[in-house]
Amino acid sequence: MTPAQQNALNTLWETYCLEPDVEYDYNTVFGRAAPLVLEIGFGNGAALAEMAEANPERDFIGIEVHKPGVGHLMRLAQQKKLMNLRIFCHDAIEILENNIPDNSLAAIHLFFPDPWPKKRHHKRRIVRDDFIEIISRKLKPGGYFHAATDWENYAEHMLEVLNRSKTMINTSPTSDFCNRPDYRPLTKFEKRGIRLGHNAWDLVFKKQDG
Repeated sequence: MTPAQQNALNTLWETYCLEPDVEYDYNTVFGRAAPLVLEIGFGNGAALAEMAEANPERDFIGIEVHKPGVGHLMRLAQQKKLMNLRIFCHDAIEILENNIPDNSLAAIHLFFPDPWPKKRHHKRRIVRDDFIEIISRKLKPGGYFHAATDWENYAEHMLEVLNRSKTMINTSPTSDFCNRPDYRPLTKFEKRGIRLGHNAWDLVFKKQDG
């Protein structure tokens, strides 16, 4: 935790952070009705701040448990004067279950989640059948779930899990992975990985209409 991040937590919390024990009307929170995008595990928040700045017609909610990352994102939000961004510093599954109405989200983003690479830890991965069932409920018909990872094994695992869903449809023309959409910024770690010859895999699944 840097002094600047701690200062942001101390001074900007009430501006940007939402509380998990409060029931929110997000049209009231943002002062308008707009497509709502949720990002799970935003890390240091740089990519989320970039997306919020580039898409002022959309509202964004980020979830992250790591407080230095929350502080960093709040500093970015203040610097960029972002009015379309709010944050939950809490467990993502609990927020999805308790704070996000069903059929309310235009999109859910999950970029570079912890891959838990050791086989004995695979059960800790967030993308499981029960997780996909939750996000399917929270998305509007036609809304999408976009996941990205730089671990090929995790990419294949996510594809396998998503393909089991009865309500989520793969948007890839090859029925596997997509090219990185323009709206997903490259992170500094991803740029470094590309220089080293590493790959990233994007999956975009859309909730069926009706």
